[in-house]
Amino acid sequence: MTTAVGAEPSVRAANRGVYAAFIVLGFAGSSWAARIPQVRDGLGLSPGRLGLVLLAIAAGSVVSLPLAGQIVAHFGSRRTITAMSVLLMVGLGGAAIGYRYGVAPVWIGLFLFGFANGAWDVSMNVQGALVERRLGKPVMPRFHAGFSVGTVAGALTGAAAVALHAPVTGHLLVCAVLSAGVAIVGVRAFLPNETGVPEPVVPELAHPPRVSRLSQALAPWRESRTLLIGVFVLALAFTEGTGIDWVSVAVIDDYGAPAVVGTLAFAVFLSAMTVGRWYGPGLLDRFGRVPVLRALAVVALLGLLLFVFGPATPFAFAGVLLWGIGGSLGFPVGMSAAADDPAHAAPRVSTVASIGYLAFLGGPPLIGFLGDHVTVQHGLLAVAALLALAVVLAGALRPLPEAG
Repeated sequence: MTTAVGAEPSVRAANRGVYAAFIVLGFAGSSWAARIPQVRDGLGLSPGRLGLVLLAIAAGSVVSLPLAGQIVAHFGSRRTITAMSVLLMVGLGGAAIGYRYGVAPVWIGLFLFGFANGAWDVSMNVQGALVERRLGKPVMPRFHAGFSVGTVAGALTGAAAVALHAPVTGHLLVCAVLSAGVAIVGVRAFLPNETGVPEPVVPELAHPPRVSRLSQALAPWRESRTLLIGVFVLALAFTEGTGIDWVSVAVIDDYGAPAVVGTLAFAVFLSAMTVGRWYGPGLLDRFGRVPVLRALAVVALLGLLLFVFGPATPFAFAGVLLWGIGGSLGFPVGMSAAADDPAHAAPRVSTVASIGYLAFLGGPPLIGFLGDHVTVQHGLLAVAALLALAVVLAGALRPLPEAG
C-alpha cells in the first residue's frame, strides 16, 4: 500500500476523479432541493403531499441500490457513473419541465433522478474506498466533503436564482446538463478492478448457476456487522436527509422568514456538513471511529433541538450549524466501514447504502405527515430518536482487524 505522498499518478488522477463524482452529485441534488419551496408553491402542495412527491427520489434510489453492487462488479465504477449521469440529466430535466404541468411528470422525473443517484452513490463509494486503500490514509470523509462542497455550490446557486427570480425550469435544466457533462469527463480517470478478487471459474462449470450469484449478492444481508452498520447509516442518513429536504421549508413556514433566508439556512446546513467532513479525518486518526461518531451524534441532537425550540431565526441558523456538523461523518464513515474488506466491498457497500436509503424512502412522507399535524419544525423531532440509536450502534463501525 502506498502513502499519499508516494502515490502513483494513476491513483492521484483517480483521487481527483472521485472528488469530481462526489461534487457533481452533490451539486445536482442540492440544486433540486434549493427550489423545493418554489415547486411546492407552484404545485400548491401541503406538507403531506410534498412529502409524497419527495418520496420519488428515495423510491428510485431504493430500487437501484440492491442492484448497484452487481452492476458495479460487472461494469466497473467508471461505466456505471457515465450511464447514470445521462439518466440523472434526463430525470432532473424531466422534473424541471414537468413542474409546469403537474405532479405526475415531476414524480416520474424524480424517480429516474433517484435511480441514477443510487447506482452513482455506490459506484463512487466503491471507487473512493479503493483510492483510500491505495493512498493509505482515511480520505473517504473528504470525498464526502467534496459532495458537501457540491451541495453548498448548488444551494448558493439556488439562492441566487431565487433572489433573481430565475425560472425553476431554466435553472434546473442548466444544472442537469452541466452535472452530466462534468461527471462524464471526471470519471475517465477511475481505477479498474475496484471490486476485489474476481470469482474463480470452475472448469466443469464455465457458466456458474445463477443461484450462486444470487447467493453472493444476498450474503451481506446475513452478516450482523454489515446490518448494524446499515442501521447506523440509516439513522445518520435520516438526520442528513431531513435537513436537506425540510430546513428551508421550516425556516420559511414556521419561522416566517423570506424565501431567500430559508435557502440560506439550507446553505448553512450544507456548509456545516462540508466543514465536518473536511476536518473529520484528523479527528478519526486521533480518536478513532467510534468515539468521534458518538460525540458527533450528540452534537447533531443538540443542534436539532435548538432548531426546533429556538425562539427566533438566529437560533435556527445556530441549530442547523450544529446539526450539520454533527451529522457530517456518519454516512461516509459507514461506507468506509462497509468496505473494510476489499474483496467484499461492492456488495457490502451496496447493502449498507440500501439500508441507509430507506431513510430517504420513509423520511419525506413521515415529516410531511407530521408537518400537516404539528408543523414541519416540530415534526423534525422524529430525528432525535434515530440519533439516540446511532449513539448505541456506533460500536459496529470499529475497523476489522485485517483492515487496520
